[in-house]
Amino acid sequence: MNRYPMWKNIFVAIMILIGLIYTIPNFFGESPAVQITPAKSTTKLDAALLGQVEAIFKQEKIEYDGVYLDARGVKARFANTDTQIKAKDVLQANLGKDYTVALNLLSRSPNWLRNLGAKPMYLGLDLRGGVHFLLQVDMKAALSKAAERFVGDFRIALRKERISYVGVSREGETVQISFNNEAELIKAKAVISKEYPNLTLTESTIGEEKMLKASLNLVEQKRIQDFAIKQNIQTLHNRINELGVAEPIIQQQGADRVVVQLPGVQDTAKAKDILGRTATLEIRLVDEDKNDAATLEKAEKGQAPLGDDVFKNRDGRAILVKKNVALTGDYITDAGPGVDSQSGRNTVNVTLDARGARIFQQVTRENVGKRMAILLIEKGSTEVITAPTINEEIGGGRVQISGMANTQEATDISLLLRAGALAAPMDIIEERTVGPSMGQDNINRGMHSTMWGFAAIALMMMIYYMAFGVVSVVALAINLLLLVAMLSMLQATLTLPGLAAIALALGMAIDANVLINERVREELRNGNTPQASIHAGYERAWDTILDSNVTTLIAGLALFMFGTGPIKGFAVVHVLGILTSMFSAVLVSRAMVNLIYGYRRKVSKLSIGQIYQA
Repeated sequence: MNRYPMWKNIFVAIMILIGLIYTIPNFFGESPAVQITPAKSTTKLDAALLGQVEAIFKQEKIEYDGVYLDARGVKARFANTDTQIKAKDVLQANLGKDYTVALNLLSRSPNWLRNLGAKPMYLGLDLRGGVHFLLQVDMKAALSKAAERFVGDFRIALRKERISYVGVSREGETVQISFNNEAELIKAKAVISKEYPNLTLTESTIGEEKMLKASLNLVEQKRIQDFAIKQNIQTLHNRINELGVAEPIIQQQGADRVVVQLPGVQDTAKAKDILGRTATLEIRLVDEDKNDAATLEKAEKGQAPLGDDVFKNRDGRAILVKKNVALTGDYITDAGPGVDSQSGRNTVNVTLDARGARIFQQVTRENVGKRMAILLIEKGSTEVITAPTINEEIGGGRVQISGMANTQEATDISLLLRAGALAAPMDIIEERTVGPSMGQDNINRGMHSTMWGFAAIALMMMIYYMAFGVVSVVALAINLLLLVAMLSMLQATLTLPGLAAIALALGMAIDANVLINERVREELRNGNTPQASIHAGYERAWDTILDSNVTTLIAGLALFMFGTGPIKGFAVVHVLGILTSMFSAVLVSRAMVNLIYGYRRKVSKLSIGQIYQA
């Protein structure tokens, strides 16, 4: 009656063994390390890179504790931070810009544990230290940017169909096309509605002009907004990879917000500067015929000639450039800082893709002897960084941009161009910095609260329930073991709220054992034999345990589904704690009680504390 079959005992033993194996890595601590990852998707990540890294260490006589290759890159561990920083500098100098070398922390757990896939839990920002940003995406700007693209598309479509129109302009998120007669408007409406079915078209009359207004419908607005936030997340990934941050967290939060967590980064100003910038390039031709003093003076007062824009160069002088954009930064595949061999000035060397190279070659071929303005657009302002004369046709897709103020500016602009422009501007609405010492202090406090709570529960249970109390305490310890193992196996991020959830899980887990023990006591008071009381106690307490845990599980799942940030971290540990507590309180404690009492022929008394008769 109170004996488990052999397979069930083996199953419980195997689960405890697995829990032990996957919990152990969390006790080895972490050592300073560097992580080498390819800066480009075309760069291979293979054993040759591992050998190259080891060869560099031997050549520079850098001592290391271990080097290994995994799916994320090559990682090397060191004895101290001084060696770690030296290794990073040496690797960056030898490997060049094809690879990103980032500082990291790696577990000191032995290789045999890593081969089994046993890894420590990933610690959140509040336990490890670093920078947290919450960014708000400007969805209105994304819609305005989309409307601006339609201006050029409409012009091309109407010219292709040879439809006469007076002008195309944008007002907010609406594009207006003016015509001299109704017939041309009807033809234009047919063309635009066919090519752009997601636009809402309305007609109006202003004086003698006929107007056709195109606005984005709700479906198209939703598509553009979804694309904007996904593009921004991808761009942030690219920029953070360039910064060399190991294991960043970039997640969408709600419809228009992005959470960025950078573990180990303490230079908040640098991180903010790189994340928030929206730099892109445009190449336009200078309007040579109208760049006289009188025209420029009028243009600066807001009276620019039709078809031209006025911008200032780095010397503060105004330059008239044509509205037509010859080439944009969307065609850039690579960019890096450099130095002009003739002048010694800092430059940015840009590589264009095949289509961009063809466009640039055609533009330079058709405009030899004219000036070409290279515009840097950043945070809503446009600046002419250089306006050289085209001396000859330029092919091959390689462009050198001069006019950089210093090496740092050339490096930063190269990074932004390489990573891509943001689809919509973002504002930092929340910022937190956690120092590594504060993170360690949080870990220590969380561990102490858990251990003191466990000790208090253990003391109370052993005094009140005696041997059955000892069984409950061992089951509680195994519950904690299995919970940590599951978090490690899932590589879940443990945060400070997660530590609070662990402490709460201990208190909730012991409830099931209290229910079982009290039920056994009740059966003994009713005059049942000890063996029958054990059996009935576990069987009849199960329904109550299941009901209470399922309702709590539903609440935990709701927190996970609808919560964000710290709330979601709490919910993950809370839900896993409920599952492990049900397993340990029922199966594990029953297995131990069966081993103690189940194989005895005659049991006259149970060690379960004082039993009071009703």
